[in-house]
Amino acid sequence: MAGNNKVFRRVANVIMVILCAMAVIPFILLISSSITSEQVISQSGYSFIPRQIDFSAYKYIWLARKGIVRAYGMTILVTSVGTVCSVFLTTTLGYLLSRKDLVGRSFLSFFVFFTMLFSGGMVPSYIVWSQIFKVTNTVWGLILPNLMLSAFNVILMRTYFTMNVPDEILEAAEMDSCGQAGILFRIALPLCKPMLATVGLFSALTYWNDWINGLYYLTRAKELQTIQNVLNSMSNNVQFLKDNASVSIGLEFSQHIPTLGVRMAIAVIAVIPILVIYPFFQQFFVKGIVIGGVKG
Repeated sequence: MAGNNKVFRRVANVIMVILCAMAVIPFILLISSSITSEQVISQSGYSFIPRQIDFSAYKYIWLARKGIVRAYGMTILVTSVGTVCSVFLTTTLGYLLSRKDLVGRSFLSFFVFFTMLFSGGMVPSYIVWSQIFKVTNTVWGLILPNLMLSAFNVILMRTYFTMNVPDEILEAAEMDSCGQAGILFRIALPLCKPMLATVGLFSALTYWNDWINGLYYLTRAKELQTIQNVLNSMSNNVQFLKDNASVSIGLEFSQHIPTLGVRMAIAVIAVIPILVIYPFFQQFFVKGIVIGGVKG
């Protein structure tokens, strides 16, 4: 039996090393490509070790540093507010759906699950948010449409409440005259920290990577654009210059515009904050697993 456990651990370690390498290698290639000469990339393709280091791509991005800093601030604001609101709504709705004595529980569960399979589409959603809720060219256009509440996250939270929060604890709290709000925030949530961290991470990544809402709802208020919208505009502008430089500013200059390198540098700038924050966020998973169970 001990020999089988050792073999299993070794195989599991090898698999984990392979999975980690598959996750890390693309980022290494991305960073390496962003500092590689445009000519080398065009002739030899991408490589993990830069054959000729060139920071021209970052020089182009540095020219728009004021807009990038402002966009980062807007992205942090939208991600923070949106994540807090999303986790709050997801948690409260998931808790309600986990209560077996809730009137209309089956209908609400079916309604939430139904939205995972079918939706009204982009055009009806745009009409509702722009003409009824009037979120166009406001910061709410980045927070509310299609991002505030995810049916998948609600189902995850409901399932976690049902499977990992003992009914005996909730019933004991009710016998002690604790209201539903007190039970949720003082009893249930401390037992659900792993799932809270998971849902919070999902929501934060969704808000951070979103650029569709900025494209649809920020038609005039360009100062409200997030980092994804700004970097996407920069990428399109660089490609436009590359395609038209031979006519407008000369063929010689057009050959030195690092379109490939700029795209890679843009991706690096967009993903670095997530890579920096994620290891610290991972602590909440471990801490929640340790203290999130029923002791005694």
